[in-house]
Amino acid sequence: MKPFRAAVIGTGFIGPVHVEALRRAGVDVVAIIGSSPSKSKQSAERLGIDSVHHTLGDVLADDTIDSVHVTTPNRWHFEQVQSVITAGKHVLCEKPLAMDATESAQLVQLAKDRPLAAGVAYNLRFYPLCHEAAARIQQGSLGKIAHVTGGYAQDWLLHETDFNWRVSLTEGGALRAIADIGTHWLDLVQFMTRSRIVSVFADLQTVHPVRQRTKETDSSGSNETFTSRKDDAVATESIDIDTEDAGCVMLHFDNGAKGCLWVSQTTAGRKNCLRFEIAGTNESLAFNSETPNQLWIGHRDQPNELLIRDPALLNASAASVSSYPGGHNEGFPDTFKQLMRSFYGFIAAGDYSAPRPFPTFEDGHHELRLCDAILQSHRQQTWIDVSDAI
Repeated sequence: MKPFRAAVIGTGFIGPVHVEALRRAGVDVVAIIGSSPSKSKQSAERLGIDSVHHTLGDVLADDTIDSVHVTTPNRWHFEQVQSVITAGKHVLCEKPLAMDATESAQLVQLAKDRPLAAGVAYNLRFYPLCHEAAARIQQGSLGKIAHVTGGYAQDWLLHETDFNWRVSLTEGGALRAIADIGTHWLDLVQFMTRSRIVSVFADLQTVHPVRQRTKETDSSGSNETFTSRKDDAVATESIDIDTEDAGCVMLHFDNGAKGCLWVSQTTAGRKNCLRFEIAGTNESLAFNSETPNQLWIGHRDQPNELLIRDPALLNASAASVSSYPGGHNEGFPDTFKQLMRSFYGFIAAGDYSAPRPFPTFEDGHHELRLCDAILQSHRQQTWIDVSDAI
């Protein structure tokens, strides 16, 4: 079978991550599209892509391109995904799927019953030890799930001089830290426990109500994501911030479990730290994405265990997303590779009625319903049922 041919829309931090992962999964990347033809050309040259396409329209008009990966700022997702599906191409969209649940519901309906793969890039599901945790929970090793706790912390927006398009309501949406990284945690714990979050109580925090944006940034006012550029001599302008830097969300699951999530993009020293602890009536599991090759297994009446990732020791589903022997660490880039293998393996199988082994548009829509409920809860300072969120 000839390799699939893919195009990537978006040239920021995550677009090139998709390019690398696609190549590692055996998919030909034939175009990368930026915000202008010149940026498209520059990015293609930098990444070694022999592309003749410089706009999304060019890509959609090319019948030899099978799929499009949408990695642009959030406010473009709905329009671009809609165009890709209408053109009859497979689509994998970065999270969040859209700006709100009204938009994502339309995308779910648009993709429904079409012979296409439509997914959302919740790549953190594909850490092998997260698959292992899911398998152990489904096998009943933990007993009944009592509570789920954890968080996602970063420090790249710690200083008031840190600025990126994600902090803007118009570019990223009314929720920022929750939508940007919190939804990864929310998707992951629901994937592992096979239970839905049904109600939330949120208290959010804006650490820097005013940030300093350099006047030399691009048209969206963005500095490069995750850089440490510091230059006191650069001229800045004050920008009012109306999105959250951090926040706490209490959770109720449909299986009766309780939960609590803490999200922060202003925690010094935490670079990209997702953590969870799932407590059952028999044992507990804990994981930290900054040490992703270890899964802690907690016991009451015997010594605790530390499982080191080794496909020879893992459940079959976890071993299937683990490419290297024990002692050969796998990390963040490998989760994207496994996501691509899952996505394109499903397409290659050709059975669109089969269960989809990757995060779907329905999953992405549920995460946006959660975001709507979290924002409403914060504003009203009360519990909100996800099904009732406005």
